Amino acid sequence: MLHPVSGDILLSRAQVIAHGVAANDPMNQGLALALHERYPAMHKDFHHWCNQHHPQAGTAWLWGGAGGVRIVNLLTQEGGYGHGGKPGKATEKNVRDALRDLAKLIAQENFKSLALPRLATGVGGLSWSVVWPIIEDRLGQLSLPIYVYTEYHAGQQADEPLG
Repeated sequence: MLHPVSGDILLSRAQVIAHGVAANDPMNQGLALALHERYPAMHKDFHHWCNQHHPQAGTAWLWGGAGGVRIVNLLTQEGGYGHGGKPGKATEKNVRDALRDLAKLIAQENFKSLALPRLATGVGGLSWSVVWPIIEDRLGQLSLPIYVYTEYHAGQQADEPLG
């Protein structure tokens, strides 16, 4: 069940937060930066995973931290390999594929709720009018509540139904 909400995703009561990144992403902009600052171990573990597995765009990686924190890094952008560490732009195919991986993780891990930003529209450079239908297609039929943060309001907790 998709629920568009307004607020600060970092204040979400969802069990899991997902966000878009590139492989080897420096996580120095947008939501990735906020998550990096809040969970520095996630950033370190993500780089270790990237160096070990050389993941391709269109995949997803789940990180679990202290206190039950769970973050899914969706590789919606081309990686920092060979780009001087700078992430490339997102593509519709990468978003589609990463969301397919996310749907598999949701089933495997039995997530109870998920928060998702306006995926791939900031640093990724895609239009929300392109990304929203992909989210609807890939995640709309799932039974868990998925809070899609369509508007960002710093410090404001969203009204998350069923949460």
